Amino acid sequence: MESAHVIRALGALAQEHRLATFRLLVQAGPEGMAAGAIAESLGVPPSSMSFHLAQLANAGLITSLRQSRSIIYTADYAAMNALMGYLTTNCCAGVPCTAEASCPPQPTITIPTITKDVA
Repeated sequence: MESAHVIRALGALAQEHRLATFRLLVQAGPEGMAAGAIAESLGVPPSSMSFHLAQLANAGLITSLRQSRSIIYTADYAAMNALMGYLTTNCCAGVPCTAEASCPPQPTITIPTITKDVA
């Protein structure tokens, strides 16, 4: 992967709505989602959503397919994996990545559980 492509991809993801869109499409899986459903799910106006989807497509992170009157967007998993591979190349400083030589563990974030009493 060329550094210019990496910079374009990271630049596309460096915006709140585009990052949320990409994460939503990753969760949606290979079925993808229609642009309107993405906009509704994220609470983004459709005109703004079109702009964000175009930015992600231009960065090569998502693909689109017309189905009747809808455009279905999907995450490009190969591009995502290539980007992650580029970012983590030699993450173990040239040592084979084993449990002993792995990168330091990430801190665990605990999310409190909210419960409702139903009376």
